Amino acid sequence: MTETETTAQPDWETPLSTTVSAGSLIETLFSTASDTHTGWSSCIEDEFVISNLTVTGQDKSDYCRLIEQEYIEEDQNDLIWHDWTVEIHLGDIYIAGHWQIPSATVPIEWEWCEKEATFAFEKACVLFGRKVRRALAIEETLSPTRPPNTRQH
Repeated sequence: MTETETTAQPDWETPLSTTVSAGSLIETLFSTASDTHTGWSSCIEDEFVISNLTVTGQDKSDYCRLIEQEYIEEDQNDLIWHDWTVEIHLGDIYIAGHWQIPSATVPIEWEWCEKEATFAFEKACVLFGRKVRRALAIEETLSPTRPPNTRQH
């Protein structure tokens, strides 16, 4: 019996390790994504990023992030794309899942993409020993100010 086996239970702070492939992460986390890929560098261009939520590992070089971005494809100048991306960086490899729709798409499709990407991000954060908690956010409306309605009783 080794020194670590003599205690009643393993210490909760004992580091664990496992082996997982990029393909298995893509299949389990990004099954509903419209596009998935691996790479040696990030596919995210900072100038298109609207929001970025990042979780890091203990050494800070590995991370998972949920990015929301908008961009125009070079060959489609009249079409703006909205994209929710979950990007995992482990070692030298980047693993990404994208949920992409045209910006003019109906709100229910926006909600579906956001929900699916957020769910994938929540699951991926477990790789880094983190839990995700949902919060409320307040947004200002983009509609012009309207005068108050007048009613007589």
